[in-house]
Amino acid sequence: MKNLIRAFEGPLTSEVVLSPGEFGLGKVPARLRPERTTSMVCGYCSTGCSLNVHLKGGAAVNLTPDTEYPVNQGMACPKGWESLAPLGAEDRATRPILDGAEVDWHTAMEAFCERFKGIQQAHGNGAVAFLSTGQICTEEMAMLGSLAKFGMGMLHGDGNTRQCMATSVVAYKESFGFDAPPYTYQDFEESDVIVLIGSNLCITHPIMWQRVLANRRSPEIVVIDPRRTETAMQATRHVPLAPKSDLVLFYGLARLLIERGWIDAEFIAQHTSGFDEFARHVDAFTLAETGARTGLAEAEIEALAAAIGSGKRVSFWWTMGVNQGHEAVRTAQAIINLALMTGNIGKPGTGANSITGQCNAMGSRLFSNTTNLLGGRDFTDAGHREEVAQRLGIDVERIPASPSMSYDQILDAIDRGEIRGLWIVATNTAHSWINRGRIAELFEKLDFLVVQDMYHSTETAQLADLVLPAAAWGEKDGTFINSERRVGLVKKVARAPGEALADFSIFKLVASYWGCAQLFESWRDPEAVFGLLAELSRGRPCDMSGIESYRMLDEAGGIQWPLPRGGGAAASQRRLFEDGRFYHADGRARFVFADPQPMPEPVDDKFPFLLLTGRGSSAQWHTQTRTGKSAILRKLHPGELLVEINPADADRLGIQRGDRIAVASRRGEIEAPAFITRRVQPGQVFAAMHESLANLLTHPSFDPHSRQPNYKACAVRVERRRG
Repeated sequence: MKNLIRAFEGPLTSEVVLSPGEFGLGKVPARLRPERTTSMVCGYCSTGCSLNVHLKGGAAVNLTPDTEYPVNQGMACPKGWESLAPLGAEDRATRPILDGAEVDWHTAMEAFCERFKGIQQAHGNGAVAFLSTGQICTEEMAMLGSLAKFGMGMLHGDGNTRQCMATSVVAYKESFGFDAPPYTYQDFEESDVIVLIGSNLCITHPIMWQRVLANRRSPEIVVIDPRRTETAMQATRHVPLAPKSDLVLFYGLARLLIERGWIDAEFIAQHTSGFDEFARHVDAFTLAETGARTGLAEAEIEALAAAIGSGKRVSFWWTMGVNQGHEAVRTAQAIINLALMTGNIGKPGTGANSITGQCNAMGSRLFSNTTNLLGGRDFTDAGHREEVAQRLGIDVERIPASPSMSYDQILDAIDRGEIRGLWIVATNTAHSWINRGRIAELFEKLDFLVVQDMYHSTETAQLADLVLPAAAWGEKDGTFINSERRVGLVKKVARAPGEALADFSIFKLVASYWGCAQLFESWRDPEAVFGLLAELSRGRPCDMSGIESYRMLDEAGGIQWPLPRGGGAAASQRRLFEDGRFYHADGRARFVFADPQPMPEPVDDKFPFLLLTGRGSSAQWHTQTRTGKSAILRKLHPGELLVEINPADADRLGIQRGDRIAVASRRGEIEAPAFITRRVQPGQVFAAMHESLANLLTHPSFDPHSRQPNYKACAVRVERRRG
């Protein structure tokens, strides 16, 4: 057993010599000088910055931003600077924990297989499922999805990318024919009009905001957001529309653009389909109607339409403010429609550009093998199943003929008793899921809950029957794919603590104990798996078959897909659709639209406020399982949840700054200090998503097409806490 585990432990990354002079360390005492350095992609957000990790005695001791990498160009946000800190946290999981007691890996694996197999034998293969993540390496995602579905017979598995990117995936597929973010970060610097929708770029993606600031074209920067965010404060124009009225606004803008001739008729005729039907649809969204439903002045809407219509290079960017909504897919497609009708796609400084959330959400979208078959294929397509089986050398009957349930559907199936075993990998459901007060009760219904994480202390790990200790970013090798489709390297620069293993090694161990290791003989190590994935991508829109090795990625400073075999050297910045051809069979992009739907939980007399949620600071990340480990990052954001409230509302309710207030929805109640600010409009309050309290309130509604949760708006009441 020890030999088996040792076989999964790889050496530290090969190290590139860096002289003290090159590093500017001529006067630093020798005992403090790094001996070597290597570069690797950061493990936090989807920006995909490269960091130079400096090593001494073979282990990482410090880091600096990579000045040569085309993404961050020598910059890093606070999380990037502190990305080594979480590795040394005291609450790292170092040994498997079974029913509250530490055990060895042999005991853990026997329990894992015996109990999951027992559930499958008693209740069928569909009674066991997994929930994955956008924060492990692409090769690990592919290994998990393939092991679970082809080896273990699971039918259902989804990832936490359902919480952030499912909307954009569906929108791009329906509009373009494939999940294909078209842009390169260079477009931030090439636009003369930048439209940010539901995106607080200063906070969520600080390095992207720096790229905006590097724009020398004096761009118009428009922020469309109900809240006056940090980004809105820096913009040339803030459009404070009513929450979840985006779809109405974009249809109203489309009508104005058509009416005033601010469209690219030639591009529409040659490269799109469905425009005439779309034009008839938006004809009902008059200026007066749009103003009434969005709460915006008609002159403000006209000015926004004029900015878009007169811009030579207009780029549209959106994040969670769009994706996490009840009609998110149609809203994202309304943005895509604006880009198509004005010809703002496939050219420098343009695009309908969804910004991803997690470091490897793009890898998850293509290769996690959850609701999409490997390489962005379709489980229901017999030809796709046969192609994957042939390239992997497996029996096609091992591949399910239907996609998985989505995240919310898996949880509902647990509630109904249909799913009785769950394997959660690198995500913290008990904190991050919408209406999270339901989660502990749901997980109590499971016969067996396995949580695989780098920490034993997360809210979800505390509910587990079995905790599997995993290595972190910087303790393993692999690749991430960032928002602009750039494949970048992750390297092992530190040893995982105790007996913790890389997720890839844990999956190989499970395959061995489960009895399906023969299916994965060619999946020797992460780089071998990358070769398999490159082959699986061959001929697909996401073709990476021209990326021959990790070394090639390292030397190139990351490579954007597509790069087909024989494609030659890749330019450092590349956008899609430069030839005007899209991925539908006819080569055309489609206008997709629908009638706006009412908000699932509007305000009323009992719950008269709308609660908005979002990122709190650039020093916080999701559930803070990692950023909370850094003393420096903890000093850069409030020590507890603050609830923002407008001065007019605070005065009416007798609330002063710092007073503790109760905020209640139909699902729960929290108490927090009030932060009185005009950043939120009257009738609205805001809470940062990083504190677990916020998701006690959020409303469990979902976009019907993407199944993405509607985190951004729910009805609450606010009261000053007495005494």
